[in-house]
Amino acid sequence: MRIRDVALPSAPGEVAEGVRRWLQAPSLRSLVGHFGGDWPTGDLSEVLAALDAFSARHWDFRAGRERPDAREPALDPHTVALVLDAAAALGLVRPVPPRRGTYAHLVVLGGLAHACLRRVAYAAHLLRAGTRVTGEVAVLGSFRPLSDVERRTLADGGLPAGDTEVAVLDAAVRRLFGVAAPTEQDGHHAGHPHHRWSSRTYHPPGLPPVRVLAAPSSEPERRRAHTADTQRFWAGHVRLSPDDQVLCVTAPIYVPFQHCDALRTLALPYGCGVETVGVDPALPDVAVLPEPTLTPGRYLQEIRSAIRSMRALLV
Repeated sequence: MRIRDVALPSAPGEVAEGVRRWLQAPSLRSLVGHFGGDWPTGDLSEVLAALDAFSARHWDFRAGRERPDAREPALDPHTVALVLDAAAALGLVRPVPPRRGTYAHLVVLGGLAHACLRRVAYAAHLLRAGTRVTGEVAVLGSFRPLSDVERRTLADGGLPAGDTEVAVLDAAVRRLFGVAAPTEQDGHHAGHPHHRWSSRTYHPPGLPPVRVLAAPSSEPERRRAHTADTQRFWAGHVRLSPDDQVLCVTAPIYVPFQHCDALRTLALPYGCGVETVGVDPALPDVAVLPEPTLTPGRYLQEIRSAIRSMRALLV
């Protein structure tokens, strides 16, 4: 899969070479040097370990908090320009359309409330524009509580809300796919949101079935479910095969990180192909929905996320 001037791997046999290509981007090396680091030596795993440690010191603005609560660093104009150049070269800025006409499954990855709406809208656009899905559309999230900022964003736009990420995803599917109620549903409440899961399947006329799935955490004593948990949990509900091609939809800023998560949780265990695309904000179907402000700090944070996801991928 081409992401501007960096090609990410898309199949199990391409993983190491694809990660190596991404790390060889000159703009990434320049960024590390600008923040006072020397480019690490050693094999691929040693380079990734060193970059993980370096980015933890210089580019981790979340410090364990949710993304909306991350601090924004004060950066001078020259540094801002270097960050934006690197983000573009590494595939975090420009949307790239799907390269195939047919996929086995289309996976919509959850996120912040406004992102949930935009990604579901983009998935609906792709299907109505001719992208064919032979299996299902899987809309993946968790029972993460919405922040006050997310609630205000939804309210200000007169958009469907709820208490959790999966509630927003479910409301978005009902609204954007024109469905009123699920035809199938299952779940387990468990008494704690980190253990809880739910599955609702809708059948919009003329389109493939749409499943809204909230995953439990694989480490419930420590944290909520994250992207890899949702992908792995969904894979347990469908039968993936090596011939399958899976299209994942997210935001451009998360493409490298979430693509590598999908390789780790879907492509490597099941042998299937994975392609990850970001929502095109210029499309009329999504332009009316709130768009987040993407700052240099956000881009640095997600370059770090990509490094960490690549490191986990190669373990």
